[in-house]
Amino acid sequence: MQWRGRRGSRNVDDRRGMGAAGAGGIGIVGVLMVLAVGYFFGIDISPIMGGFQGEQSSEPRELTAEEQELGQFASVVLADTEEVWGRVLPEQAGMEYADPQMVMFSGAVQSACGGASAAMGPFYCPNDQKLYLDTDFFKIMQGKMGAGGDFAYAYVIAHEVGHHVQNLIGVLGKTMAIRQQSDQETANYISVQTELQADCFAGIWARQAHEQFGTIEDGDIEEAINAAAAVGDDTLMKDAGRAVRPESFTHGSAADRMAWFKRGFTSGQLAECNTFKEVGL
Repeated sequence: MQWRGRRGSRNVDDRRGMGAAGAGGIGIVGVLMVLAVGYFFGIDISPIMGGFQGEQSSEPRELTAEEQELGQFASVVLADTEEVWGRVLPEQAGMEYADPQMVMFSGAVQSACGGASAAMGPFYCPNDQKLYLDTDFFKIMQGKMGAGGDFAYAYVIAHEVGHHVQNLIGVLGKTMAIRQQSDQETANYISVQTELQADCFAGIWARQAHEQFGTIEDGDIEEAINAAAAVGDDTLMKDAGRAVRPESFTHGSAADRMAWFKRGFTSGQLAECNTFKEVGL
């Protein structure tokens, strides 16, 4: 992916050098919010991470050269999503796009959706319209998930921005209302469709960004597809040594996540990303 030397976003709040709240600073209410947010918006990697807690120091620190580069990369990707959705949403949905903010943190963070730890993975909070990212997650993708590569990391950011698009067009509010009134199996199904649509929106971003900026290089799409497979519920369950139980999926299988990303990339159209036809949304 060609990203160096390009503009970054102004909508980045980098808290990584400020110290982390730590697991102990979240509290029981925060822990419950972590579970709620992770269940619906994040990628829960705790089953394969064991005792991983991320950076727990509350002392300010200087960012490493690698962290600085990852921060610059994430900022450029966010800027690309702003440009793409700032054009696509008015053209295809007849509404203006409002840029989200990206908060980069280390170890633990407080959001308008409650406290969260790095083991929960990246997530989007609709209450403050911000996406939260511990850039160490990229190291986990490469080292523990076998899903490295800059475009794989860009897919993760684009997926969370996809949730922001869902929030703007009213999908998140509707799905949350349905889930609250449903049994567990139905709630899980709605959660899966929500995640698959965000994958499809990430595919739209990839297609439109390539056409607009020409940033995609050989192998980039394969990296994104591999990343989508790596965060499939069945993949995470297998990697954690657990039995695969489709009825407990909350994000979708590896095959489905890959398929919906491809669908968005192939079409470039919001209309092709309706994962909710069976429930009439």
